Amino acid sequence: MNTATNTHPALAATRIGDLRLANRLAVSPMTRVSASPDGVPTTEMADYYGEFARGGFGLVITEGTYTDTRYSQGYFNQPGIVTGRHVAAWREVTGRVHAQGVPIVLQLMHAGALSQGSHYGTATAGPSAVPPLGRMLPEYGGSGSWPTPREMSVADIEEAIHGFAASAVNAAEAGFDGVEVHGANGYLLDQFLTAYTNRRDDSYGGPVANRVRLAAEVVAAIRAAVGPDFCVGVRLSQTKVNDFTHRWAGAHEAQAIFAALADAGATYLHVASEGRNWVETARLDGGSTITGLARKVSGLPVIANGGMHDAEQAAQVLEDGHADLLAIGRWALANPDLPRRLAAGAELEKFDPGMLEPMATLANSAEWRKTRRAGS
Repeated sequence: MNTATNTHPALAATRIGDLRLANRLAVSPMTRVSASPDGVPTTEMADYYGEFARGGFGLVITEGTYTDTRYSQGYFNQPGIVTGRHVAAWREVTGRVHAQGVPIVLQLMHAGALSQGSHYGTATAGPSAVPPLGRMLPEYGGSGSWPTPREMSVADIEEAIHGFAASAVNAAEAGFDGVEVHGANGYLLDQFLTAYTNRRDDSYGGPVANRVRLAAEVVAAIRAAVGPDFCVGVRLSQTKVNDFTHRWAGAHEAQAIFAALADAGATYLHVASEGRNWVETARLDGGSTITGLARKVSGLPVIANGGMHDAEQAAQVLEDGHADLLAIGRWALANPDLPRRLAAGAELEKFDPGMLEPMATLANSAEWRKTRRAGS
């Protein structure tokens, strides 16, 4: 870490809605491909999330979790929050994190056209019958070109909204302190937001006010289902897992998106960089940033993501008003005690790309266990 003192602004306590956080450092959602084949979280997952809580993170956000059994699942061994078995197993995870006094939020994800469902015999669906860019993700078991999804009917859209809302209720039952709606990285809600994947001519397509409609309706449905006090975040990004160069049309489009989600009842906004540095993905013309604009337009707490393990950059983002919290992904894998290291001014363990392999495989590795012990 380039600069670190025990007065670093990321170590200051804060809150998101009714959630009190010991600091401004959150664990970013990271796919681990480690649930059972039917989406049930495992004991290893409870160990994994509990370790971040023990390491001092102020907030833990889980990996993307599927919301229905028809179209939402993205890949094999992805966790779900649909069945009673899912709920019961997630309770072990939330209990482990809460034992350290740390809040935990469940990310709700519908893969849409970026589901690798063709590999397990199911069709895919999206806003329009447009094949996604690029190729399926081999790290999640895919290969070859993405299949062309079927265009979702209004009934399909309503079913997806219901899935998000029902999953949020299940998350509350499982002991989560909130949910984060995954509207980023090229998945379903982002597909509706993106003009080149959304070619609809109904009320969900065309101008940005229509393209953001589904995400806003999801947030509103969740809010109606869980009440006014439950935390409901939304994750957004310009870049995607299959398109690192995409940007929104400009500040006016970003403003419309942020305002619609705030009006729908979101508690916070989380602006992600999809493996890129915040400096690269957040800057707008004139020196302003997407995250700063989100704060200004929405009036909500904003989480920034992308290179926030760098103490100097992290301090700048907070002190200059670009964001309220920082989400850390890959470097949290290498340093599950990163907040404690920041407070002590200690160096970080280097990130090893092998840590991105499925956790179910890594958990059987002596080297992985050694890394985890060293970071505890």
